[in-house]
Amino acid sequence: MKKSKNIVASTMVTGALLVQGAIGNAQTIANSSSQKETIRPFHIHFSDKELSDMKNRIKATKWPDREIVKDESQGVQLATMQALAKYWATDYNWKKMEDKLNNLPQFITTIDGVDIHFIHVRSKHKNALPVIITHGWPGSIIEQLKVIGPLTDPTAFGGKAEDAFDVVIPSIPGYGFSGKPTAEGWNPVRIANAWIELMRRLGYKKFVAQGGDWGNAISEIMGLIAPPELIGIHTNMPATVPADITKALSAGTMPEGLSADEQNAFQQLGFFYSKGLGYSQEMGLRPQTLYGIADSPVGLAAWILDHDARSYSLIARVFEGKTEGLTKDDILDNITLYWLTNTAISSGRLYWETFQLPKAGFFDPRNVTIPVAVSVFPDEIYAAPENWARKAYPKLIYFNKLSKGGHFAAWEQPELFATELRAAFRSMR
Repeated sequence: MKKSKNIVASTMVTGALLVQGAIGNAQTIANSSSQKETIRPFHIHFSDKELSDMKNRIKATKWPDREIVKDESQGVQLATMQALAKYWATDYNWKKMEDKLNNLPQFITTIDGVDIHFIHVRSKHKNALPVIITHGWPGSIIEQLKVIGPLTDPTAFGGKAEDAFDVVIPSIPGYGFSGKPTAEGWNPVRIANAWIELMRRLGYKKFVAQGGDWGNAISEIMGLIAPPELIGIHTNMPATVPADITKALSAGTMPEGLSADEQNAFQQLGFFYSKGLGYSQEMGLRPQTLYGIADSPVGLAAWILDHDARSYSLIARVFEGKTEGLTKDDILDNITLYWLTNTAISSGRLYWETFQLPKAGFFDPRNVTIPVAVSVFPDEIYAAPENWARKAYPKLIYFNKLSKGGHFAAWEQPELFATELRAAFRSMR
């Protein structure tokens, strides 16, 4: 498990420096927010020409030789990619997802000079709790579509009216239908401030935030900024790794006396840091070099599939015809969104922006002091032990370990995810 210390020391800014920078960003947004506060309806349409071009490129893929090993240790396997490409070019229909999105209330508003796209579904139930849910990479707003119904209309999904949420799902700048920043500086701190402004612009005097992956970083940073309207956050990918564990990971030696949960988390983190961070390093250092994924749909798909080992294994099984938490269409909806919006490289720049900040371990605690709720899914990059979470979050209001689910929890296990959010925030209503 030996690895470079530079791999473990990844991409997250520390709490004190972060808050200092956040104040300046918040003031900038406050000074400019009156310029373009209008919220405009948004409608999606991609032409038949764009869709035909995508499918023609898929059919014209120049394939590499097959991997020379029998497992995925050399990367995304040829058989998986060829099965994906065959379905994508012949049976997949993007228009179904386009219609689904256009049946939802979507909007654009300009914050800090960048257009922010978001879905905003208000519950029919009184006193619904507003929640802003943030996706990560290589995800998108498509990750959260399955939980909109259960959260906004819980009585139709086995819940109670008093558990209802108003749901806001924004696209991170450079992702999906949000604008692509044309200047430096759109890091998680700036995005967190933009989300606070968005919720204020929507008129919410009290709200909660949720996220995993980049969504966790952004939500935790919102917690550090601690605007009076934000009463708590929920995360399915918490940052809880103690300093001594981070040091041991750098040395590649598991400390003695760890509990079973801690040993499991240590092993998961060791694998991720030693074998699973290639995408982060490339996008953090040289995102503009990735021209191939902007030019080839299959190249983009392979890049997106190679995020974490458990998610890839699930997706590979789907294209073998097995029933999993995701379908072939689920997977291709997300990839196609990246392709049609040409956000392969603009989304990757978020890693570059974050690499410019003072660094700490990606999962190092940020010292969030507002109430925090944690849901641990077993196939996440690492399953955070409860004792780590309690040290990381002094106001931990909820902690639960789930029996199934992984990195894309809302997408893979929407019923479990929705149930978790109801339980997590019940005490805060």
